[in-house]
Amino acid sequence: MRYFFPLALCLLFGIQVYAQEDVFLREQIADSLYKEDQFYIGVTYNLLGKQPSGISQSGFSSGYHFGFIKDIPINKRRNSAIGVGLGVSINSFNQNLLITETTRGTMFSVLDRSETSYTKNKFSSYMLELPLEYRWRTSTSREYKFWRVYTGVKFGYVFANQTKFKGEPTNISLNNKDVFNEFQYGLTMSAGYNTWNFYIYYALNPIFNASAKLKGDTIDMNAIKIGLIFYIL
Repeated sequence: MRYFFPLALCLLFGIQVYAQEDVFLREQIADSLYKEDQFYIGVTYNLLGKQPSGISQSGFSSGYHFGFIKDIPINKRRNSAIGVGLGVSINSFNQNLLITETTRGTMFSVLDRSETSYTKNKFSSYMLELPLEYRWRTSTSREYKFWRVYTGVKFGYVFANQTKFKGEPTNISLNNKDVFNEFQYGLTMSAGYNTWNFYIYYALNPIFNASAKLKGDTIDMNAIKIGLIFYIL
């Protein structure tokens, strides 16, 4: 019996050490595999940059963004990564640039409320998007509330577009006109803590292509999107 208690203590100590080593090993494995593959949902207020003289926005111009980003860590701590994704984006712009179809092709003009009565004038685009990001965060495999800053570029393909005018003398609705730039790209940044993240996109090329002219000048307006983005594991 005199050896029973020392042997029991050694056994208990050995089990405790083994358990601690097992937990440590599992945590090490989790850390070595940790990454932030995420679905994202974004809502933005859309602005028009580089507006021609006479053009102004009215009402709320909205954007909705959905997609998935694959996370590729690039350092041992795995708090720095490259993100590559695929998503869709729906964007509308309420403004006073009237787009009409004539025998000479698609025409652009400026609406004047003192001369024309209307309740809606907007154009919309529907895009497939490819985000490419550098991602920095303070997270670990066991910490789900953290700071993040993601910066990068986003490439978009406009697979459909639409313009709508509701007013006098008649309503106008056009679909898939070739005056829109099919390929659009811009700089992005999202930053925040936990669920809430500020998001901004600044387009580096115009919404319309070189065939779109207003009073003989090319329309160089670009898109600026400001809002919130939510990441879901």
